Amino acid sequence: MNNKVVNFIKNFSYALSSNLVTLLISTLIVLIVPKLIGVEEYGYFQLYIFYSSYVGFLHFGWNDGIYLRYGGKEYKDLNKKLFFSQFVMLGIFQFIIAGIIFFLSFYYIQDSNKIFIIQMTSLCLLFVNIRYMLLYILQATNRIKDYARSTMIDKIIYCCLVIITLLVGIRDYKLLVVSDLVGKVISLLFAIYYCKDIVFHNIKSFYFSISETAKNISVGIKLMFANIASMLILGVVRFGIERSWDVSTFGKVSLTLSVSNLMMLFINAVGIIMFPILRRTDKEKFPSLYILMRDFLMVLLLGVLIIYFPSKFILSQWLTSYKESLNYMALLFPMFVFEGKTALLINTFLKTLRKEKLMLKINLISLMLSLLISIITTLVLRNLDLAVLSIVILLAFRCVLAEIMLSKVLGISTHKNIFLELIVTLVFIVVGWFMNSLSGVVIYTITYILYLLIKRKDIIGTIKNIKVLMKV
Repeated sequence: MNNKVVNFIKNFSYALSSNLVTLLISTLIVLIVPKLIGVEEYGYFQLYIFYSSYVGFLHFGWNDGIYLRYGGKEYKDLNKKLFFSQFVMLGIFQFIIAGIIFFLSFYYIQDSNKIFIIQMTSLCLLFVNIRYMLLYILQATNRIKDYARSTMIDKIIYCCLVIITLLVGIRDYKLLVVSDLVGKVISLLFAIYYCKDIVFHNIKSFYFSISETAKNISVGIKLMFANIASMLILGVVRFGIERSWDVSTFGKVSLTLSVSNLMMLFINAVGIIMFPILRRTDKEKFPSLYILMRDFLMVLLLGVLIIYFPSKFILSQWLTSYKESLNYMALLFPMFVFEGKTALLINTFLKTLRKEKLMLKINLISLMLSLLISIITTLVLRNLDLAVLSIVILLAFRCVLAEIMLSKVLGISTHKNIFLELIVTLVFIVVGWFMNSLSGVVIYTITYILYLLIKRKDIIGTIKNIKVLMKV
């Protein structure tokens, strides 16, 4: 193997180990917490998770700009004094925003539980956005080992605190929220340690690097808005469910989403390391590299759908209070197929090609469609089944639209593959929703085998190309 392949495998192993730990912990939380704390308490906890997932947008693209502008560079070549000034300025800015949100919650919210959730979300905002700058620097400069350790400690601390809380008999969601914040603070401290030559400088080294800030925000804000629109595609539907049904229903649907999203952790392990590698790759190789990665990924993702059938049975026996809502897994489980391809392949290539405007356009179109469908399903029809189904339809629409546009940029054709994958996914949803587990797994397995037979030439070619790349 050549050095590039060896380094890729090393970085992948670091990212994968971090995500495996996160997957294990997330699985434990998904399986244990909703069973022990009650449906309503779990609903409030999910509300905090929902709100806190948006705090990353309140740095207004500052961190995204750093990630895009410095992606692919060596850490040792960075201007440490410049980044020290950026770190201090971002910290002050985030402290002001967090303080405003914290104190405004007293005046504009009546529900004491929601006041607590908003205030904890404001603290999350402060810790997370400061940490993001350091993590993005580590990720952009390919220091994946340090990035992985810093992110892994967050989940380990969180899990330990949650287990202790539950073992001593406490069933209050507020302590779960505090546990999440403690994990993020300790993770921030680890990130500071790994970037200590950036964070710790004589205060005389600080200067208001306004031009650098403006460059980072002007570059990153397009990607940030694209990410906001991306999250709101799903968020609008969830918000509609929260408003039209009670917090218990919101919690049940959120549980199903959490289970369906577990596979994204594996995909993110590869996505983390692909961006800096692609930034150092000749763009003429992008079309062939995209096809190779695409064929490999889709065979894997469509195959993983098979585990839905035993997973649903096991979860239904364990989480009896959520048995009815787990039926929605048939509709939501294919989420990771479309989200995985979008996150790992399409968005990574678009970011490398600096097509943030195109990403924003795609996500805004999808968001407008999400808003329209959410109004119809949650407010007009008040049909929870259709609201949940719309999630996977919207993600599929965004994925297909984005791949068609990227294919034009790369000068390749993927229409036949897209159509074939949609057919396989549709078969999965139909058999998962209308049939029992045994009949469903048999029919979907036959469908998947037919897919492999149709794609056999492409799969053989992909395996040969991977072997060649490992020897070059």
